Amino acid sequence: MGIRIAAAQAASVAGDIAANIETHLRFIAAAHAEGVQLLLFPELSLCGYELPLLCACALSADDERLAPLRAAAMAANMTVMVGAPVIDNGAARPSIASISFAADGGISIYRKQHLHGAENDHALPGPAGACVRVLHGRRYAEAICADTTHAEHANAAAQAGASLYIAGVLISEGGYDNDAALLRGYAEQHNMGVLVANHAAPSGGYATAGKSAFWAPGGALLAQAPGPGDYLVIAEDSDCWQSRVLPVAAP
Repeated sequence: MGIRIAAAQAASVAGDIAANIETHLRFIAAAHAEGVQLLLFPELSLCGYELPLLCACALSADDERLAPLRAAAMAANMTVMVGAPVIDNGAARPSIASISFAADGGISIYRKQHLHGAENDHALPGPAGACVRVLHGRRYAEAICADTTHAEHANAAAQAGASLYIAGVLISEGGYDNDAALLRGYAEQHNMGVLVANHAAPSGGYATAGKSAFWAPGGALLAQAPGPGDYLVIAEDSDCWQSRVLPVAAP
């Protein structure tokens, strides 16, 4: 069975969950118009990469503010993966997480395993091991930013049978070439597609590179956003992988 996935290269307003949800809904609508079945947003897309604000912006999966995203995913028959700080009852700090809203109304959470720098002061790491889910017969593994810089994370995904490695990130202009080389290497070494969604505009003091991208199994770069700005990077596999970049109109 074929599958169509996309990275949403969207900008986040620092700490403004309501405004960011509206942006997410705009991208979901654009992706739905293109027949996308899985839509990936950047790391901490619902609050921005604002580490001092993580506790104030922390959510639970059943937070009523997220209801429009769940409803939109169901209406679009799409899995939607958003970035947010998620806190568990009794936890001292939140995790940097991805919340997935499935087309059937289900909700799941992946927590970033490998924290980087000041993240250790504001967040807790998630449990180790591959987080692999299935969509339309395809096994995909989730990652968040610095997870992708640890080869054992991608290795675990491949060993768990993932054919897709999907990462929401914040990658700066200075770090992009190195991180992109790692991602291309995973596509080549493990023969799995790699989709990455980066921020569209500066966040947390970092000048984002944009350049959300898809590498096909084997390592070929099939599509890459030209830089910062609002884009969908769409990849589809029916008989073979094809990919394209689509600008997303401002509201």
